[in-house]
Amino acid sequence: MKSVTVLFWICCLLCFVVGCEPAQVATEPKPNVNAIFAPVKVKILPLTKFIDAGGTEEKTAIKSYVSLIDSFGSQIKAPGVFRFELYEYSQRSSESKGKRVTIWPDIDLTNPAKNNDYWRDFLRAYEFNLPFEPAGDQSYILQTNCLCPNGKRLSGEFNLK
Repeated sequence: MKSVTVLFWICCLLCFVVGCEPAQVATEPKPNVNAIFAPVKVKILPLTKFIDAGGTEEKTAIKSYVSLIDSFGSQIKAPGVFRFELYEYSQRSSESKGKRVTIWPDIDLTNPAKNNDYWRDFLRAYEFNLPFEPAGDQSYILQTNCLCPNGKRLSGEFNLK
């Protein structure tokens, strides 16, 4: 009789420990928030133009405004390394980018202080002054590449006249 009682309590205890497991509920994996707000596109704004110093000590340059766009279409501030290349514009050609005229040194904006120096909050864009002396009435294509910290390379082009 004593062994039956002990066996009964062991069975009750075993049922209590094993049988009280919470129900498994399937949940969707949460998206990586950093990936959602990472840049997916680079755009050179139409404010980009040649600037002439007009006899001052400054040289003629290209003032370029570059915007990074996230997956929602919003202009964002993000770290990255920017590279600018300038090509001659080839008229009446299947490939409008002709000979490369110049390439500027990379501009590393992964440092927060340096990133802030180039950022123009009122435009939600970066401002770059690229020294260049245009030749006569030649048209150009300015290409911007942005290497993001996640390894993505974004590219944009703009026609300069």
